[in-house]
Amino acid sequence: MGEVKLVGTWVSPYTYRIKWALKLKGIAFDYIEEDLCNKSALLLQYNPIHKKVPVFFHGGKPICESMVIIEYIEEIWPHNPLLPTDPYERAMLRFWIKYAEDKGPSMWMVGEGQHKADQNSLEMLKIIEEKALGDKKFFGGDNISMLDIVLGLGHWLGGEKLLEAHKLHRLHVWLKNFKQVRVIKEDLPDLDAMLAYLRRQREISPATH
Repeated sequence: MGEVKLVGTWVSPYTYRIKWALKLKGIAFDYIEEDLCNKSALLLQYNPIHKKVPVFFHGGKPICESMVIIEYIEEIWPHNPLLPTDPYERAMLRFWIKYAEDKGPSMWMVGEGQHKADQNSLEMLKIIEEKALGDKKFFGGDNISMLDIVLGLGHWLGGEKLLEAHKLHRLHVWLKNFKQVRVIKEDLPDLDAMLAYLRRQREISPATH
């Protein structure tokens, strides 16, 4: 099927989306760590538009943007599916993926000190909990789906404490279950180490205007 490579960085949740998708499907791949403070010729050559990770290679052909990559992976390797087989259920899952992608990190910004922003974020999480998750273990039912992978972003934003504090019990249980899946648990960055790394990067990076 061709050689599989992934260029990413260990602090990026979008890199982990691709790692998780590949590992859930049992696809072997080579990983290349990128230094975003000193971007490689490889990154600049194969993602000249955004100059960001992840960049995915299959048979020497590059693909950029995490959701585009995951959809490609799902098409090429349909086993251990990340989308439902039923067309309607698949469409609904894609609807919630679009919702989560459109809201982005703002969905998890409860407690940032701005009342209106807090209320908006809390409302978004309640909608996801009620309408998308319901009583299921994962958004895909008994197995992790593409939506679970997308919402794994919550780990980077202190999701467990936030969900517990605001009594979003089902989402809290979901995130704990998600992080206990072997493939996820084995490849999840330590938050303290990640925050310390990002602080160091800010200290050594020159100010820009």
